Amino acid sequence: MHDLSGFPITRKWPAQHPDRLQLYSLPTPNGVKASIMLEETGLLYEPHLVSFERNDQMSPEFLSLNPNNKIPAILDPDGPGGKPLALFESGAILIYLAEKTGRFLPADPARRYEAIQWLMFQMGGIGPMFGQLGFFHKFAGKDFEDKRPRDRYASESKRLLGVLETRLADGPWLMGDDYSIADIATFPWVRNLVGFYGAGELVEFGSFPRVGEALERFVNRPAVQRGLQIPARD
Repeated sequence: MHDLSGFPITRKWPAQHPDRLQLYSLPTPNGVKASIMLEETGLLYEPHLVSFERNDQMSPEFLSLNPNNKIPAILDPDGPGGKPLALFESGAILIYLAEKTGRFLPADPARRYEAIQWLMFQMGGIGPMFGQLGFFHKFAGKDFEDKRPRDRYASESKRLLGVLETRLADGPWLMGDDYSIADIATFPWVRNLVGFYGAGELVEFGSFPRVGEALERFVNRPAVQRGLQIPARD
């Protein structure tokens, strides 16, 4: 019998299926990394919506799991040694789920670290830069008369897209023929950049045809299509 009652987060989001992995998230580019990975691996899980409109991420229950108040976070009742494991940070979650299932992360040590380096490339570059561009292009920052901040992030986003474009010359995915957690981390952000943020023209997205083709391959995967909608919004 799995007992998750010792975790305060379950008071706000009770587990209907305590034997399943618990996902606390929202369908944002970072949030869907976890839901897509869970859909791809077929692990049984129970999703819980963390609503930014209700400020759920700042609740004491959520902060007990992630003191950095960011989604996604997970609670796995069947963690290492059969003990529950609480985990936050999308990159760490992807690595954990890959190792738990033996999927989407190469077994060969050299290839494994190669995949992790591209995951870190997304975490340290793609996510922060695309996110800042979104702020200055679509949200409050768009009203700034000084366009230098927007242009700085647009320029850096174009450079990062160029890195992806070069990498994808070697195969359909960031690890060549092998679909991996690097792709699961990266392409939700590319999708957001040209979709939700509407910055495709600003970054001249048409100049990166391999990235566009890889994005299309990614969103056509059934598990990706499901994961992009999880957890369902209110």
